[in-house]
Amino acid sequence: MEGLEARQSQQGQQTSQSSGTPSTSTSRHRGRHSRGGRHSGSDGRHNSRGGRGGRGGRGQSQGQGQHGQRLADRNEAPPIDPATAVSLASPAAPSPDSRRRGGGRRRAPGAGSRRGGNENVQRSTLGGSRSFGGHLTNGSETDGSASPSLTHLSPNAPEFRPGQPVIGLSTSAVTPERARNHHSHQASKSTAHDLATRIHEDISNGQYECVICTNEVLRNSKVWSCSICWTVTHIACVKKWFSSRKRNSDEEQIDWRCPGCNSHLSDDPGTYHCWCGKEINPKSIPGLVAHSCGQTCSKPRATCPHPCPLECHAGPCPPCQLMGPSQSCFCGKHTSTKRCGETDYTRGWSCHEICGDLLPCGKHECQKECHSGLCGGCDIPTLSLCYCGQNSKEIPCDQRDDERESYNYGQVDLVGGILDDGELPRNWYWASFDCDNVCGRSFDCGKHHCRRSCHPQDEKEAHCPFSPDLITHCPCGKTPLIDIIDQPRESCEAPIPSCGKRCNKPFPCGHLCPDECHTGPCTPCTQIMEISCKCGRTMVKSICHQGRVELPECMRICRAQLNCGRHEHGERCCSGEKKALERAAVAKRKNRNAGLANNEIEAEHICTRVCGRSLKCGRHQCQQMCHKGPCPSCPEAIFEEISCNCGRTVLQPPQPCGTRPPECRFECTRPRACGHPQVSHNCHLDGETCPKCPFLVEKRCICGKKVLKNQPCWFEEPRCGLPCGLKLKCGTHLCRKSCHRPGECEDVGIAGSRCKQPCGKKRGCGHLDLEPCHAPYPCKEDSPCQAKTFITCDCQRRKQEVRCMVTKKNPSPQREALRCDVECLRLLRNARLAEALNIDPQSHIDNHVPYSDRTLKMYREDTQFAQTYEREYRVFAADPTQKTLRFKPMKNHQRVFLHLLAEDFGLDSESADPEPHRHVCLFKTPRFVSAPMKTIGQCLQTQTNTAVQQVHQPLVPTGKENAVQQPYNALLLTAPRFGLTIEDLNSQLEQEYATHPDVIFHTAFLPSDEVIIKGSSPWGTQDLESSLIALKPKISHKLIQSGCVRGVALCHVDDELKILRNEKDAQAGGEGWSSVIRRSSARPKLAATMASEESSSSTSLRSNFVVLKKEPKKKLEKLPVEDVEEDWEAAAEKLNEE
Repeated sequence: MEGLEARQSQQGQQTSQSSGTPSTSTSRHRGRHSRGGRHSGSDGRHNSRGGRGGRGGRGQSQGQGQHGQRLADRNEAPPIDPATAVSLASPAAPSPDSRRRGGGRRRAPGAGSRRGGNENVQRSTLGGSRSFGGHLTNGSETDGSASPSLTHLSPNAPEFRPGQPVIGLSTSAVTPERARNHHSHQASKSTAHDLATRIHEDISNGQYECVICTNEVLRNSKVWSCSICWTVTHIACVKKWFSSRKRNSDEEQIDWRCPGCNSHLSDDPGTYHCWCGKEINPKSIPGLVAHSCGQTCSKPRATCPHPCPLECHAGPCPPCQLMGPSQSCFCGKHTSTKRCGETDYTRGWSCHEICGDLLPCGKHECQKECHSGLCGGCDIPTLSLCYCGQNSKEIPCDQRDDERESYNYGQVDLVGGILDDGELPRNWYWASFDCDNVCGRSFDCGKHHCRRSCHPQDEKEAHCPFSPDLITHCPCGKTPLIDIIDQPRESCEAPIPSCGKRCNKPFPCGHLCPDECHTGPCTPCTQIMEISCKCGRTMVKSICHQGRVELPECMRICRAQLNCGRHEHGERCCSGEKKALERAAVAKRKNRNAGLANNEIEAEHICTRVCGRSLKCGRHQCQQMCHKGPCPSCPEAIFEEISCNCGRTVLQPPQPCGTRPPECRFECTRPRACGHPQVSHNCHLDGETCPKCPFLVEKRCICGKKVLKNQPCWFEEPRCGLPCGLKLKCGTHLCRKSCHRPGECEDVGIAGSRCKQPCGKKRGCGHLDLEPCHAPYPCKEDSPCQAKTFITCDCQRRKQEVRCMVTKKNPSPQREALRCDVECLRLLRNARLAEALNIDPQSHIDNHVPYSDRTLKMYREDTQFAQTYEREYRVFAADPTQKTLRFKPMKNHQRVFLHLLAEDFGLDSESADPEPHRHVCLFKTPRFVSAPMKTIGQCLQTQTNTAVQQVHQPLVPTGKENAVQQPYNALLLTAPRFGLTIEDLNSQLEQEYATHPDVIFHTAFLPSDEVIIKGSSPWGTQDLESSLIALKPKISHKLIQSGCVRGVALCHVDDELKILRNEKDAQAGGEGWSSVIRRSSARPKLAATMASEESSSSTSLRSNFVVLKKEPKKKLEKLPVEDVEEDWEAAAEKLNEE
């Protein structure tokens, strides 16, 4: 620290240079001048050439010497950068200039000034503000004192920028935020007036954002620009946008929308090129704008003949400033020459004078103001004559017909000078319309008149059409008149004779006239013809339509499917139905699943409706013609920000319509209606619900009887589970429905004053009436009572369930009596025998124990607990109405005793709920008969008495001492620990097994919950027995000491793991009936129950709720019936010999 202060003080002494305070430190500089600049004379100028700087790096940029001189002229110290000052104070912190220009070498204290360092740069120390003793002066300054505000280091000094005027130090402090962000300043968005300059500046400054990916568009990016809105995007982004465009399957046309302005575009994005399109993949050239080739733009303007003369640029070309060609007005009377940008090449210009062009009539001139386009028709009213000359009227000039010459034979009045036309001869005029009147001019005969409609007149009368020289045949034209009459016709008034033949003139419909040869027009055709309807399935008869046949429509509805596949035609009498059926049959025969093109479908069956289905966005409907398959994506775009619910995650526009709000990684901030704190979860959409409130509160049940505690806050309908108990409408019964809302009792919706419950009143027979409620009327008792009752035999042993069948009219129905069976006779015989032998059946007790050994063992361990629950079992067994019993939660070993006792009673038991609420449930099933006659205490007393009797009885030799005994081949582990597994045994006995490597041990559990460790050896049974005898003490000591088992004994088992010889039986001195019983398998359900109890105690349930259910009944396999040996001792000896 002291060395740093020494270096800083020496540095301050070296940098001080003023007229008032001369310093001798300059004499210690190398060559009197620093490597960073040269001293140019007494004026104090320092022309820095960017040499190596001081401790932080090289010196200041060029031009700092002049800047220092200008400051000296104003008697000011040169400003320094606060960051530079800090870097000078901290030796380990490099300055920004050092990072940009390279680091300098650090010199030892007292070694003179640092290379490239400016002599006038102020330094800051680690302590408080330090006074700067010297300041720059010029030749005219004589005062050696300086202002204190200028001789102290200031963090608010402006940054030195070469080539720019220096702003003096201000007394107003710069904000800390501005000082901190001084070096991290980033250029802002361009505010230029024209679009091209804004695009160039924003891309150069990294401020232009791609509207698709929202990343910056830089100078080295490959870009694409819209030709309508001039939006610039990445070429890769716009190609992805283009690839997801809407495709038209019928016409191979490109149709996509600009991501910036949403305008329709018909050209693909293509490849990356410069702004003017002359150069592909242009390189970034310093000095040129970004993505420019540097050539002349030369883009053609829409309404200008001059190409753009600017350098290749972005955005639209500016208006042309050259002089345009001369342009005439619309009427052509005047010309004008303007600048190209001011000339309207599209719409032209008007001189606002009268047009004066000749109108199409050729007689009148246009009276409109100078205008664009044609002048139009002449609407000047003109007095006109018809062709026949009988009528005249004023008609707009452009509405007259073709002018034709017509002769005035006296029918035209000479009014208004209409006939004064020098172009035509005398009495001739121009006719211009048809009056639709009959001409009426006389023929040359003077007797007949013209019957034609208005037509131009000739100077001479027309020849009479009835003149004899014109009429040479009969009216039908088949027979000459000379063949019909003897004398020829002499005048036009003479009648024309008829030939009497059929006329046969063709009608417009194609038929021939059926009338006799006649004069004048033929009568209309009245023939009957068959006409088919449009679909061709119905033929109708109709009078000839005179050539204008209009096909009728039948009432048949066309059921053909339209090309869209969604609608039926549904019109009557479709002309294309037949073709549609044929097409469908061919498609079905060829199994064509592909859709047909529109040109393969009848015109009548092309659907012209608008699709109208909602698009995936949910806002717009499909505007295409009705079509097959799914609708395309919505072509619209969203130009608004899409944010999540909390607003902290935002998608910037534009986005495709239907874009879902983004997934937000922040926590949801929605408040709960209940007022509890929100569970921590991510922000989500409004359609998704927040997690349920987990807090527990007190709530009143929906029936209002109880206030329930510890109810989840989200639970809206807590129920107490109690029956309702309200009186129903009948006034007799109570609602048995469990807790429910008010007004929802079980009789809701039942008309009248009845309910659905049984009547429940007592009948005359004493049973309850099971008929539906008929309140308030009394029971009729006209139907037989269906209640069940019992009938017994004479000895009262047998009983049978029958229906009561009592009615009001038949109070004692007749039924067949129940007879005694063989068992009744046997019991009667035994009773008589007991009476003869003076045996009391009530006091006689046998030695049968109906409980398992484990039940007796656990009873001895906790007698008080066992007696309490045995009493509850007997009460439950004696109650015929109670079907289930649920005990309170208890420990694992206590639940095991309840399961064992349930098995002995013939009840089904299950454990429910996880720890510490796990409890036992009992169920009465059909296999339950009754509770055992003896209690557990009585059975234990019976066993004790029997053992005492066996001890005092003399041993009776059985004669089997000489029987051959089989060698031991296994170890029997008795009373294994609850939850013991084979893996646990093998891991504990691994060392003992290793002492006999020739023996292979196999461990298995017996149905009696005992464990067998069977060994097998290739050296023989005697060696195996010796190995097992040697292993027994070690295994017995280790397992009994660890509490895994209670006893270990040698035994011999067969391949089915049946014990044929037991060491304990041999010590006890017999293999009587107990050994035979031991070979039988234990009850499997007890083992399964114990296993489930063990698993439930060691592992937790996946759910907090358990559904109680009964085990399905397993089908018992029929076992083969074995012959019962009468002499069990002989059978045991025979089994041992085998």
